[in-house]
Amino acid sequence: MERAVIISSNSDISQKIESAAVSEGFVCSAFSSCNSARRILSNGSEPALIIINTPLPDEFGQEFAEMAAENTAAAIILICSGDISDDVADRVSDHGIYVLPRPLNRELFLRTVRLVTSSRSRMIGMKKENSEILTRIGEMRLINRAKAILMKYLKFTEPQAHSYITRQSMNNRQTRRETAEKILSQYEK
Repeated sequence: MERAVIISSNSDISQKIESAAVSEGFVCSAFSSCNSARRILSNGSEPALIIINTPLPDEFGQEFAEMAAENTAAAIILICSGDISDDVADRVSDHGIYVLPRPLNRELFLRTVRLVTSSRSRMIGMKKENSEILTRIGEMRLINRAKAILMKYLKFTEPQAHSYITRQSMNNRQTRRETAEKILSQYEK
């Protein structure tokens, strides 16, 4: 089960939000101020969903939402008065924060929770894929540097250098990255 953090100074609204979030499969933690929620986020446990009902006693809530958007991969919903919701949405939309106007409709809220959590899942998948691609690019750069070293010092052609690294990897039961690192440490001093 994924975790949701609810920040609301209004206990009635907090209970309604919690009830809806639990119906979507979340385990909820409720806070009445941003400072108490900040302490929870700073301990390293990252929630899947953060719901902020503004205003709060210590701040409006927009600042906390922006900070959470920068430091977590959580889906964030900011609930505010209907008369200012468009202005707030304009300010926070670049951070990926979704704004809902009050009064809150349960069906709209549940649809929004599903939307932001599915977007979060997709974003996490893309981040993972991006990380894997960057790792492969780094490995390719390292191998290409090792090939260049072999071409410079041993006068190999590029196909010969590639073949040499591949053979050494198989013979020594190493990855091509480890073989490239060994070659670089041997020649780059």
